[in-house]
Amino acid sequence: MSTDKRLNEVRSLLFEYTRSPSIQHIKDPYSLDVLAQRIMRAVDGPNTMWRRWTGPREDLLRAAATCWIPTGDLRDFLNEMDGPPLTNTDVAQRLRAYLEEDYSPYPKEALKAGCLALYEKEKALGTELPAIVGAIQEFAEEESERLRMEQQAEWRRQVEESRLKLEQRFLSGADCKWTPLGKSPDVYCRTNGRAYRLSPTKDKRWRLLRIASVEDQEGKEIGVYQYRRDANKALAEAAFQPEPRW
Repeated sequence: MSTDKRLNEVRSLLFEYTRSPSIQHIKDPYSLDVLAQRIMRAVDGPNTMWRRWTGPREDLLRAAATCWIPTGDLRDFLNEMDGPPLTNTDVAQRLRAYLEEDYSPYPKEALKAGCLALYEKEKALGTELPAIVGAIQEFAEEESERLRMEQQAEWRRQVEESRLKLEQRFLSGADCKWTPLGKSPDVYCRTNGRAYRLSPTKDKRWRLLRIASVEDQEGKEIGVYQYRRDANKALAEAAFQPEPRW
């Protein structure tokens, strides 16, 4: 492979990577490792063990790797390109090897039905396979981002639901672990039936107090600690000391 062709392949990999709509994905360490592996393989040149695979065939295979293109249809189109005839096994195993060699993610099962539906629609219209692959790639990127946003929204909903349950548990008088109340920077907990408040100080430490109620602004100071873990140790001891007089 010529230097110019390798340079173009590296450029193509970088362009494909930066097309992602997700900044989180672009900065993801695993994704960066995968990109680095793919660049190294482009620089080193193709694996000569696969003798039936010319450059254009490899390019199409890579593009179609996560698109759920039916193996038989992909084989038929590849056989119209320059190179020896390919069987279904040739295509399926080269595809598997490509995904493993480049540490690429396998096609997402959640997108399979949508990808195949789009494929059949475009095929019926007479769209050429490389164009169908491009359309499916765009569809998969958009759907992946939509699913990611839905998962994040569901995670936030569950976190908020857990927070509200914990807050209500504290307010009802039941023992519970640390929980914020409203927008206060303080956190509250109840252990052995006793309520405590942990407040951040101006010097970035933690002040632990035994309180009679949420409205109790004074309370009884147990101590001021560098780290929350130190406050938790003090709490574990204070929670089972004799009840103080109020």
